Formats: sequence, C-alpha cells, structure tokens
Amino acid sequence: MKKRAQYELPGKRVLVTGGSGFIGSHLCEQLLNQGHDVLCVDNFFTGSRRNVEHLGENPRFELLCHDVTFPLFVEVDEIYNLACPASPVHYQFDPVQTTKTSVIGAVNMLGLAKRLGVPILQASTSEVYGDPTVHPQAESYWGNVNPTGPRSCYDEGKRCAETLFFDYHRQHNLRIKVARIFNTYGPRMHPNDGRVVSNFIVRALKGEDITICGNGQQTRSFCYVDDLVNGLIKLMATQSGVTGPMNLGNPCELSIRELADIIVELIGSRSKLIGAPLPTDDPQRRQPDITMARNVLGWEPQIPLRQGLMKTIGYFDELLGSATIAV
Repeated sequence: MKKRAQYELPGKRVLVTGGSGFIGSHLCEQLLNQGHDVLCVDNFFTGSRRNVEHLGENPRFELLCHDVTFPLFVEVDEIYNLACPASPVHYQFDPVQTTKTSVIGAVNMLGLAKRLGVPILQASTSEVYGDPTVHPQAESYWGNVNPTGPRSCYDEGKRCAETLFFDYHRQHNLRIKVARIFNTYGPRMHPNDGRVVSNFIVRALKGEDITICGNGQQTRSFCYVDDLVNGLIKLMATQSGVTGPMNLGNPCELSIRELADIIVELIGSRSKLIGAPLPTDDPQRRQPDITMARNVLGWEPQIPLRQGLMKTIGYFDELLGSATIAV
C-alpha cells in the first residue's frame, strides 16, 4: 500500500471496481482530484491499463487486478461497483460470465460493504427499462425486458443486482445508492466496443461507411462522462435515506441518424451512411426523466453534445494516430 505524504490532509479510501474501464477511470481521476485515496480494481476484460496509467505516479492511487466474481478482502470507506462489460459486443461475448459479474459480483461487493459498514453505490443501467413503453423513462417505470434474449445477460443481470442491493438494504440496513446510467460517451471509450458514438467516430475518422441499424430513427440521449461522474459522486454523498434508484443521463434526445450526421459534420468526413437490420431487442426510444436527480442532487448535465463530441473525437484521433480526415 502506498504511503501518503505527511503534510497531506486525510481523505477517504475509496474502492472502484471496474476502475480501469471507460467510466471507472474518469471516476478514479475525479476522486483523486478531491483528495481521496483510490483502490482501482479490474480484471482488464474490457478495462485497460492505458486508461489509468497517468494515475500511476499518484501516491493516493492503487491498481489491483482482481475479478469481482471472487471475494475481495480490503479495508475501504466507500465502494463504487462499476464492474461489468457494458456494450453488447463485450457482454454478449461470454453471456454467462456477464451475468455472474453482475450478480455474484454484487453479492461479493455487498458482503464487503456489510462487513466494513460502509456505503456502496451500484452502477446500474437504463437497460433495466428494456424497450420501454413509457417515455421518457422515470424511476417508477418497471420496464419491458425480454428475460431470454441475447441482451438478457446484461439487462437481467443488472436488474438482479438492483434486487440484491435493496434486499441488503432492507435486511441488513446497508447504506446503498443505485444509479441508473443512460448512454454515456467521452474519451477512453473502447474503440471496438460497438457503441454508436465510438463506432461512428472511428469510422468517420477512417473515412469508412457508417452503419445505421434500421431506419436510424430510434433515439438515444447522450451524457458526457464528466457530467455522469459528477452525478455519481453527488449521489454517493447524499444522506443514508437516499437510496435511488436514480436516473443519471442527458434528457436531450436525438435519433441515431442525427448523431451520425453531426459526427460526420464535425470531422468533415467522406463517410457515407449505410443501412443494416436492427439487432434483437434493440430499444426504439431511450430518454431519462432526471427530475429526481435535479431535485435531490441539484444535478443535470452541463456539457453540450457538440462540445463533448469534439473532445471525444480528439481522443480517438490521437488514439488512431491519424490526422482528422477532410472532405
């Protein structure tokens, strides 16, 4: 364990599972900026050491290779449980392991929080709403999820994890926070995760055709990662009576085709839009109702889509080692 310099003020020791992933790495960085010690735990299935290598020199930061489906015995003051592959390409690669990560991982982290008597935050997902019949989606909506489809390993795994969190809260009086995260984007997204923002940007930078599934009119709402991380930290800081579930996302809805057009325009790419069939159980509309987050946390996204996309484009342009493509 790294030692803190004597002149530094003490902060909390915070565990972040999935900490070298896209969102997790930004969370680790922000917690360090706030003066906390951070224990980043990841098995590097989808997370990358590259995402946290710039944190390695910070004496407050520790990195541990560990799979949350196995028990973990550490001493911490707070737990953020983000461990789970989050894109269809990754969570469908090994669906049984995906379910185990959500469910057994939750059991192990809840057990750790119970033993230590510390608060724990679960990174849940808008996928608990499935293909919604209610629009926009508020936390009171129970969802419309296929329990046996190819996305079910993720959707139902996250729903089961929420059940476990609330059962631990009711049965053991554990301090829990459950955040339902909607589509999030920004630097450190995996370039091959199949999600629309990363996929569209990478293809546009390469000048390759951009595949639009269906007619492109299905909608999403995209939140920049810095805004999302601020929401997670605000939720963790609430009083013990605030448990969630709480939607965290950007309520500004747009179609997938509109997103593709904006990315092509910002890059100045020669890419053309081509069609493909919709994946099984792909939601037609997705927009968070963030009334609860506004009222309880005083939180809402601050970074406009185009500004966030330009930061993300810059990251992928550097990652690919290519100059931005001109018309």
